[in-house]
Amino acid sequence: MSKSKNASRLTNWINRYLAHRCALGHRNRGENSVLKSLLRQVEKSDCRDLNDRCFEDWLAGIKNLHPNTRRKYYQIARLFCLYRRRSEPGCFVPSSEGAAKLQPYVTPVIVEPDQIARMLALASKLPRTVSSPLRPEAMRLALVLFYTCGLRLGELLRLTMGDVEENDTVLRIRESKFHKSRLVPLSKSATGELRTYLLQRRKKFAIDPHTPLLCNRHRAPLRPYSAPGLHCAFTALFKAAGVCDDQGKLPRIHDLRHTFAVQALIRWYQEGADVQSNLPKLALYMGHVSIESSAYYLHWVPSLRSLASKRFEQKFGRLVEGGAR
Repeated sequence: MSKSKNASRLTNWINRYLAHRCALGHRNRGENSVLKSLLRQVEKSDCRDLNDRCFEDWLAGIKNLHPNTRRKYYQIARLFCLYRRRSEPGCFVPSSEGAAKLQPYVTPVIVEPDQIARMLALASKLPRTVSSPLRPEAMRLALVLFYTCGLRLGELLRLTMGDVEENDTVLRIRESKFHKSRLVPLSKSATGELRTYLLQRRKKFAIDPHTPLLCNRHRAPLRPYSAPGLHCAFTALFKAAGVCDDQGKLPRIHDLRHTFAVQALIRWYQEGADVQSNLPKLALYMGHVSIESSAYYLHWVPSLRSLASKRFEQKFGRLVEGGAR
C-alpha cells in the first residue's frame, strides 16, 4: 500500500475518532491539533503506518514542551490508538507507562498594579504592521481584559463582535472550560478601554458579529490572533516593563488570571467586605464550578497577608492581648 493511501487511511481513523468524541459531547480542541501533528509525522516518514519508530520520532519533535503538556499529548495519542484497536487488533498502541512524569504546577508570578500600568504604556507604543494595523489597541485591550476580568487565553481569543453586549458593558463567554458559558460584566474603566478599541476597529475592519474581536489580517482577510502570537507579544511586554519575580522569572499570560483573583481579594479586604461570602461570586465570575476551583488562584502575597492581619487585629487583637471580652 502506498504512503498516500496509508496516510488517507489514518486520516479516516482520526476523523472517525474525533466524530465519536463529538457525539459524546467533547469539543476536541486539543485532540484535533495533536492527532493532526501525529498524522503529519506519519506522512513525512517512510513508515507504512503509525508504529513505534514513527511514534518515537513524533515524541522527539515535542521534547521541548513542558512535561505536563507532553504527558497530555501522549495520552491523547494513546486513547486514539486504543479506539482504533477495537476494530484493528494489530494496530500500534503506545505503552501505558511511556508518558512523561507529571511535574509540580508552576508557581505564578503575581503582577502588581504599577507593573500593569507600565505594560499598558508600552502596549500603546507598539509599532503597527500591515497585517496588524490595530496591534497597539489590541494588545492594550487584551491586557485590560486579562487583568480586570481574569479571562482565560482561549476565552479571549474566541470572543467575537457579537459577544460584546449591553452597550459594550458585558462580554458573553461561550462554552468555555467544562462547556460552561457565562456573562462577564466589565468595570467602568474596562468598558472605556473596550469602547476606545471598538471605535478604532470599526474604522479598519468589518463589524460583522461573527468576526473576531481581536483580529488581524495575517494570511487571511480577517482572523483572530493566535495563542503563540499573543504569548510572544506578552513575553516581550513583560520583559520591556521589567515584570518578574525575585528570581527573575517572567510571568505567563495565565498568571494574569491568578493576579485578577488575588487583586479581587485585596480589594475586598481594603473595602471591609465579607470575603467569605464574596468567594462564590468570584467563582461565578471566573467560570468555576465551585469555590474550591477558585481557591487554586488565591495566593498568600505580602500585601494580602498584611491586610488580613490588620483585620484580625481589629476584631480580635484585644482578646489575644488579654484585654476585656
